[in-house]
Amino acid sequence: MKFVDEATIRVEAGDGGNGCASFRREKYIPKGGPDGGDGGDGGSVYLVGDEGLNTLADFRFNRMHRAERGQNGMSRDKTGYKGQHREVQVPIGTIVYNEETDECIGELVREGERLLVAQGGFHGLGNTRFKSSTNRAPRRTTNGSLGERRFLRLELKVLADVGLLGMPNAGKSSLIRAISAARPRVADYPFTTLYPNLGVVRVDVSRSFVVADIPGVVEGAAEGAGLGIQFLKHLSRNRILLHLLDMAPLEGGEAPLDAFRKIERELEKFSSELYQIPRWLVLNKMDLLPEEEREQRCNELVQQLNWEGPLFVLSALKREGTAPLVYALMEALEQQSE
Repeated sequence: MKFVDEATIRVEAGDGGNGCASFRREKYIPKGGPDGGDGGDGGSVYLVGDEGLNTLADFRFNRMHRAERGQNGMSRDKTGYKGQHREVQVPIGTIVYNEETDECIGELVREGERLLVAQGGFHGLGNTRFKSSTNRAPRRTTNGSLGERRFLRLELKVLADVGLLGMPNAGKSSLIRAISAARPRVADYPFTTLYPNLGVVRVDVSRSFVVADIPGVVEGAAEGAGLGIQFLKHLSRNRILLHLLDMAPLEGGEAPLDAFRKIERELEKFSSELYQIPRWLVLNKMDLLPEEEREQRCNELVQQLNWEGPLFVLSALKREGTAPLVYALMEALEQQSE
């Protein structure tokens, strides 16, 4: 199933039940007085975080979510039952906006977390509520108030510790296959990845982290070009970014230096906060270079970039050099958590 990271839905809370106008009528009780009960409150609509979901795909077909209306009041001072709340399961990491005002209502970041998105209507009052010493037979009642009705825009940001960043065909999918159990599609042409893939990297019994394979970013992505702009926002949730460079591009492909500069410009244009996330440089596809040229090519590139951050040289396809990267990431993430 393809990754769907945005959806628009309609939510309708239940209306409150109306109050009842009734009088007690029993044999031998000629002046029974009012006995109309209140209505019930309308049900509300809640969004609930669910770790078992990872896309918003279901909302393409199921866009209407309605809570139950409160029951009207009844005679003999019987209150109508409250409408059932409607709970809508959404993936962890979902941000909720009011589609009409663009106001951010909230986000769900934990399993079982509930977010009220449409308040149910308040119950109406029966005529019993209005009796007094001067009004022994009130005929006044009130109707229940209307439940809230909204169009919501749901946006899902991938929750991952490490994000893979790079041009199309840089080897991101191959890397996530090499270090985790995820099995994204891999092929020898650009734009193989069309939606994010999450993989859990297990270092030890109780030590693991989540890595996200994001579709390749192209020049102009920050302005809306290509596929990458749809997913740049997912990188903002990552704690470390791995910037992958293809050291053996296809004929006519982008040189590693140019590819690095383009990605860096897109990050800076899209978000200054995203640009500040710790970034590690990963030189991939080293197995495609002649062995005697590898060290020289790497040194030249590092000098041209003036790179001073963490650097890893590997071949994701052959799983050479991936173990040191995984252990270094685990250690860095644990230090950030302290």
